[in-house]
Amino acid sequence: MAHPITVTDASFKAEVLEAEVPVLVDFWAAWCAPCKMIAPIVEELAAEFDGQVKVAKIDIDANPVSPGQYGVMSIPTLLVFKGGKPEKRIVGYKPKASLKNDLQAALV
Repeated sequence: MAHPITVTDASFKAEVLEAEVPVLVDFWAAWCAPCKMIAPIVEELAAEFDGQVKVAKIDIDANPVSPGQYGVMSIPTLLVFKGGKPEKRIVGYKPKASLKNDLQAALV
């Protein structure tokens, strides 16, 4: 079963921008309650979309450069990258069904 990978500012380019498949990136922080609420959903999506989507998490406190480059102003923010470019932005907590629909729509 696939799990989200942890990316850093240093690994963001290789793991996200140069990925062969679309990448769902979860921008989060340890102090963020909605981030903790969405984390198990992101885990489930990583398993459900295994092989179709790479799922990554980046701690914005430890890695401030990447969130700044993509205009992440509040968390949780989920960005779907395709071909190295952000295609879909999801801000705030959403239930699993809504997140799954957003992710499927971004993959077409």
